[in-house]
Amino acid sequence: MSNTRMRGAGAYWPTTGLLGRVGEADRRVLLGLGHGVAYPAGQITIREADTSDFSLLLIGGTVKVTAHAQDSRDALLAVRMAGDLVGEFAGIDGQPRIGTVTACGRVLARYILPAELLACTKQHPAIGLALNASVVAKLRTATSRIVDFTGCDVLGRLARILHHLAVTYGRPGRNEAHLPLSQPEMATLVGAAESSIHKALRALRESGAVVTGYRRITILDLDHLARIAAATEPAEARAISPNS
Repeated sequence: MSNTRMRGAGAYWPTTGLLGRVGEADRRVLLGLGHGVAYPAGQITIREADTSDFSLLLIGGTVKVTAHAQDSRDALLAVRMAGDLVGEFAGIDGQPRIGTVTACGRVLARYILPAELLACTKQHPAIGLALNASVVAKLRTATSRIVDFTGCDVLGRLARILHHLAVTYGRPGRNEAHLPLSQPEMATLVGAAESSIHKALRALRESGAVVTGYRRITILDLDHLARIAAATEPAEARAISPNS
C-alpha cells in the first residue's frame, strides 16, 4: 500500500455511494480522511473473520466482496465501485469481518480508521446521515436479492442483478452501462452454475440487451434489460423482444 493521487472532488460519483450522497463541501471532507492507498489487481484488502476495523473509501476501481460457504466455495456477496465505502460494518459494531474484499483491477482508496470516521460524522451531520443511508441501502439490496431469488429462474435473476448494478453505478440519462465482471463471478453472484449463466448470457446477447467480453459485460439497452428482469418465467422472458 502506498500514498496515491485521488480523483478530484468534482468528479462524477454514483448517487448511491457515500460520496454521491453528500454535497461538494462534505465530499471534500471525506476525500481528506485517512490516507491514500493503492491495491493491484487480485489483492485482498480485507479478509473474512479478521478483527481489523478500518474502512476503505473507494476512489477508483472495483472490488468484490466474497464469503466462504459451508461447501468450501466462495459466495460473491456484492460488487462495490468508486464512491462506495467498504468495511464500515466492523468499525460500527466491532465484530469480525463478514467477508473478504478483493481488488478487481487496480483500486485507489482512502484508508480510514473508525475513530476518524466517527469524529467526522459528529462534526458533519450530513455525512453521518449519508453514511446511515448507504448502510441501509446495502441491507435493502441484500433483502431484495433474497426476494428476487424466490421463484425466479436464472435468466430473471441475472437480468435483475445486471440491471441493479447498471442503475447503481451507471451515469444518469444513459441507456447503457459497463460492468467489469467475469462469468464465474456472475455465477456466484446469481447463485447458479456457470453453465446456466452461459445460457442466460447467450439469451441476453441474442435479445440485444448485452454484449460480453473478457471480464466485461456491456449493457446495450437498459430498458429492455428491465423488461426481462420483470419476467419471472423463462418462456415469458424469451418472449420479450427489444421492440416490445
